[in-house]
Amino acid sequence: MPNQKPIDTIHDLFAHTQDEPDAKSSKDFQDNVYEQLAELDYIYVDKQAALSVDDSDAWSKAASDVPISLADVFEGVAQLATMGVVEITDIVEAIHREIILRPLGRFNEGSLTKWQRGITGRIYGTVRKAMFLVGNNLVSGLRLYNNMSTPKDEQTLPRNLRRLINILNGVMGDHLVTHNNPLAVSMVLYNRQCQLQHQKLSGRIIILCHGLCMSHLSWHVSKNNNLGECILRSQPTSTVLYLNYNTGRRISINGRNFSRVLQDLVDNNPDVSQIDLVGHSMGGLVARSALFYGKQQGFNWVQRVGNLITLGSPHHGASLERIGNYVQDRIAKLPFAGSLAKLGDLRSAGIIDLRHGSIRDADWQSVEGRSVLPREFRHPTRLPLHVRTYFIAATLVEGHYDSKATSLLGDGLVMIESALGEDTGEHTLSVPEGHKAIFYGVSHYNLIYNDRVHEQVVAWLLDNGQSDTNQMYQALSSCIHSYPNDLAVVV
Repeated sequence: MPNQKPIDTIHDLFAHTQDEPDAKSSKDFQDNVYEQLAELDYIYVDKQAALSVDDSDAWSKAASDVPISLADVFEGVAQLATMGVVEITDIVEAIHREIILRPLGRFNEGSLTKWQRGITGRIYGTVRKAMFLVGNNLVSGLRLYNNMSTPKDEQTLPRNLRRLINILNGVMGDHLVTHNNPLAVSMVLYNRQCQLQHQKLSGRIIILCHGLCMSHLSWHVSKNNNLGECILRSQPTSTVLYLNYNTGRRISINGRNFSRVLQDLVDNNPDVSQIDLVGHSMGGLVARSALFYGKQQGFNWVQRVGNLITLGSPHHGASLERIGNYVQDRIAKLPFAGSLAKLGDLRSAGIIDLRHGSIRDADWQSVEGRSVLPREFRHPTRLPLHVRTYFIAATLVEGHYDSKATSLLGDGLVMIESALGEDTGEHTLSVPEGHKAIFYGVSHYNLIYNDRVHEQVVAWLLDNGQSDTNQMYQALSSCIHSYPNDLAVVV
């Protein structure tokens, strides 16, 4: 497949620009601008796809357990502000070019090349250079001050600020990693006290994995009635850990890194007897990806996994991302508005992976630009046979309406069929009907806070596959339906 680059990106314009032979000062000026700008990585270019998923530097950053400091926040925000102005300048210039050149019938590569040598193109280049130099000096100054200042006890960032940073990672986390922005969240495990996991572990470990734009703090909204505490009250000898990760990165890259985190966990704690994975939304996909790559990598932690429970995970994609991609594609084909489609490319690669629930590298590595393979060409990823898998779906309606509209509405973000792993052919995730549950009157985000959902997850973990040994029970079991007025959840 040829490597086709959009002709309206700065990189392409620079590559085709020829200097004017009679203007040496202009030549030196342009060369200086272009050389510096060419070193920049733009949000709408999927640089992460060009990186090896086994890159040791990427893994060392992902495995870093150094918390983000307030100085990191200032430096990261300064870098984002600089890059944001450059990105907006790109988009404004692209719109400006299209409005001027298209009515004249000169919206072609030759005219675009000449554009950069004109006065308007040089003005935009000057804006970029000025912003880049100012921003670079500001970031360097902040970094220098941070390194030279007297070391002090590192203070934990306020929770609201940490939540904001995780939202930022969900929206543009791959961009933060590409630019080595200190705001990029590392993949680490936390304990129930929200401290980094370092203590010795043994016995049964249950790991909760958060969803898009969320963090390990999302499980701790209520001190006494969160899912982790409910699990510990029912199984006091178990250990509950919380995964924190950059939800803007590719799901498959997060899956690979999570697999290594789990292997390090069992290597350092050989007395761990069982691992259970509970994932909300994207967290369920990351857990599935980790199981897939853990088996490929030959890691022995995979054999210790007993249960996988997903809460509203878009196993076959989220409709909201598909709608967003469709709108972006339509806008790109409109005259004078095609340049606005670049705004849609600002979203992270992790969000793009949610379009069809892509959890393998093969679903995006061969695709040009920031995208994934079409739904019909995605690669199937079957569930491990030795792992007991449970799927929970939710719908906003409070009564049982067996209609297509109810299924499409789902929990507001994910359809019921997608959350239950139901599809056609080889993409269907084969899970016993008794291992599926639909919760009525529950939204996507409330899945991790709902008492009925907590009861069901605790019941499955307590059962730990014992009911599956009863063949009569397994044959007669059916999908669980839980309603708001239920006194208890029937298992």
